[in-house]
Amino acid sequence: MTSVVRVNLPQQSYDIAIAPGSLDKLGEWLQSQALGKKMLLVSNPQVFGYYGERVTASLKSAGFEVADCILPDGEQYKTLESVQKIYDTALENRLERSSTLVALGGGVIGDMTGFAAATWLRGINFVQVPTTLLAMVDASIGGKTGVNHPKGKNLIGAFYQPRFVLIAPDVLKTLPAREFRAGMAEVIKYGVIWDSELFAKLECCARLDEMQYLDAAFLQEIISRSCQSKADIVSKDEKESGLRAILNYGHTIGHAIESLTGYTLLNHGEAVAIGMVAVSRIALELGGLWDKDSDSRQLALIKKAGLPSKLPAGLDIDAILESLQTDKKVKSGKVRFVLPEKIGAATVSEINSADLIRQVLQKLV
Repeated sequence: MTSVVRVNLPQQSYDIAIAPGSLDKLGEWLQSQALGKKMLLVSNPQVFGYYGERVTASLKSAGFEVADCILPDGEQYKTLESVQKIYDTALENRLERSSTLVALGGGVIGDMTGFAAATWLRGINFVQVPTTLLAMVDASIGGKTGVNHPKGKNLIGAFYQPRFVLIAPDVLKTLPAREFRAGMAEVIKYGVIWDSELFAKLECCARLDEMQYLDAAFLQEIISRSCQSKADIVSKDEKESGLRAILNYGHTIGHAIESLTGYTLLNHGEAVAIGMVAVSRIALELGGLWDKDSDSRQLALIKKAGLPSKLPAGLDIDAILESLQTDKKVKSGKVRFVLPEKIGAATVSEINSADLIRQVLQKLV
């Protein structure tokens, strides 16, 4: 069963196809996209080992000329140096403005490939073929591309939309359980900020920590609903001038944790989970619609997904507060947080009290 989610944008709308067993048909899907003949497949060694030959064969059978660029795996390699390798391979293979970069991998590969596509020859086509749950429901959609700066995550980047996104849920069978859990953090996020029905459906599941506990139809629904949530938000606010900022729920503190731990102690989803717990408690302290029952329901889902809810031992809270000042969402020196209002709705608010943030974080140590 194939689901198609449309991302409607003023200048370049595109489809997200969620189609089990579709990896071997990527070439057929792309034949209808009016792309040039030359393609550069960007991946990491592990993912390319699993799926590189199949994707390459599919593209070649559809008449495309294919080269590949294999980059090291891990958030710590999401750098300008890695993007330089994509540029070098693009030059070696004489990629033109009609050519296409194909990202085969998780969010790190997708972010770097998109940034390379945005900047090579001032912009060429790119296609997302995400292979992690996190990339399927979040990173591959919406056109945020970029790399990390030594002082902060995703500080270098561009908004640049893909031409097409192909999601084959069955590739998740080779995804480590920890990475599956990381993706569930983003799924839970959508339930909190946008889709209360998705949140309720997740609450009905006995376990969310491993793929084997979800049947194929429900996994398809989780991915489709998450993609639809992000498509709805991005379609209303492509470049984060307002509404789109709610997609950063849990990410402000999460990014600080990732950066301060060198992107090696926790993965992105784990850091976001802790960030969601923290901002939930901040919302409680500030008062408003968000209540203890909603906080408890969110925490229960996070734990059901096998995700952490406490800060790593030894992490300096003052260092977190300092790192927050370099976040992309800082405005006029004030840190802006996405705060939950109720299950299915969130808002962006400036937090002026460092003491409040410190107090909440101390309770999460």
